[in-house]
Amino acid sequence: MKSKLFFVALLAILLVSCGPNRAAPEQITIFAAASLTDAFSELAKTFEAQHDGVQVVLNFAGSSQLAAQLSEGATADLFAPASSTQMQAVVDAGRIVAGSETLFVSNRLTVIVPADNPAGITALEDLAQPAVQLILAVPGVPVRQYTDEIVAQMPADFLSQFYANLVSEEDNVRQVAAKIALGEADAGIVYTSDVTPDLASQVLQIAIPEVQNVVASYPIAPLADAPSPELAQAFIDFVLGAEGQSILGKWGFGPPPNN
Repeated sequence: MKSKLFFVALLAILLVSCGPNRAAPEQITIFAAASLTDAFSELAKTFEAQHDGVQVVLNFAGSSQLAAQLSEGATADLFAPASSTQMQAVVDAGRIVAGSETLFVSNRLTVIVPADNPAGITALEDLAQPAVQLILAVPGVPVRQYTDEIVAQMPADFLSQFYANLVSEEDNVRQVAAKIALGEADAGIVYTSDVTPDLASQVLQIAIPEVQNVVASYPIAPLADAPSPELAQAFIDFVLGAEGQSILGKWGFGPPPNN
């Protein structure tokens, strides 16, 4: 009799623990540019801490890859690419309402070389020296788009030799940074924010002068069919607020253009 009562009590406990009273956490899914990995990881943790029961799911990749996934119907609540070009692709696909985009942060480009700087690079112009091994992101990724804009302003002889030195094209900017840190090439072009604390001792930055550099502007927008539209807007408001901007600044990003 006692064993039967024990079994009934145990069954009741299991039913309560597995029953409908344990609500699943609310979830928000964000597709974000690879360059936002560290900043958005911290933003997500802070947002979760301020919103009990909310889980932030992050998908990081090259912006062009993310735009393609969203255009093909991938489910998400927010899109935060590294350029308006990739945002527009998703707008054109009907997944984001035109005019709902907001610029939330800016960035700059920099040349990086391995810490021992084997090619002796000291300026952007040195990337066109013979035998320099160069790594860039693949065409279509925003950092490559911005790089091409910079190079297009240079003399024709620089332009031809610069691309002749290209030995590898990576799917996203973080892969470029990682390969340079490992010494797999002489130089690469990334965002200044990609020189994170864990890479700072492994690479040297060669600044691109402001007159040659470009401002990378990052937009953010909710998906038109976002599963959690209220949470999506709450996250956007958080990113644009003082605390969110402070976290982004900590990771090397600048304020939105015109701020």
